[in-house]
Amino acid sequence: MKTETSKSMFKPPSFVEENRLISQGYKLIAGIDEAGRGALAGPVVAAAVILPQSADFSWLQQVRDSKELSPSKRDFLFDLIQKEAVAIGTGIIASQIIDSIGILNATKVAMNEAVEQLNCAPDFLLIDALTITKLPTAQKGIIKGDKLCLSISCASIIAKVTRDRIMVEFNDIFPGYALCQHKGYGTRQHFTCLQQLGPSPIHRYSFAPVRKATR
Repeated sequence: MKTETSKSMFKPPSFVEENRLISQGYKLIAGIDEAGRGALAGPVVAAAVILPQSADFSWLQQVRDSKELSPSKRDFLFDLIQKEAVAIGTGIIASQIIDSIGILNATKVAMNEAVEQLNCAPDFLLIDALTITKLPTAQKGIIKGDKLCLSISCASIIAKVTRDRIMVEFNDIFPGYALCQHKGYGTRQHFTCLQQLGPSPIHRYSFAPVRKATR
């Protein structure tokens, strides 16, 4: 298992994409990412983050894709992003809606809601891997954007911490599933709980491992 020390040697995300857009006249550039797309339980959460054009905070050097950070480092950066960002929006789509419209559509709806929750309208969107056709705003999908683009990396941290805190709350409502530990992802521990208890109301019944546990 890789340690955070080894992960810190990864090339950090940069402000290259944002600076290119700023040079073209764009002013409010939102990075967008999601958390929970591959989980078996709980919502999918998206975040949109607009950083200042002159974002030169020293802590930005510590920003990475949320999956490359420890929980304590994510919490630390979450607070700093909340404090220094021009605007932050989140979108939260429940498991029942995921079952109804599919995870890809639900992810895009969450991203759309995150943009709508911003307190200022962005004029360009940088999105991890996807584009949102329902939004008229100029946009670009970037493969592995959460590893390459600073605004998207910040959004990945906001989305991940927000979702993890939701799952910790669900742990108290639906005890026995260890949701506070695996956060709804398909770990061996989670599969064991599913086999013993069956799915909870927040499980995604359209996902094959959950359907199998209902039989």
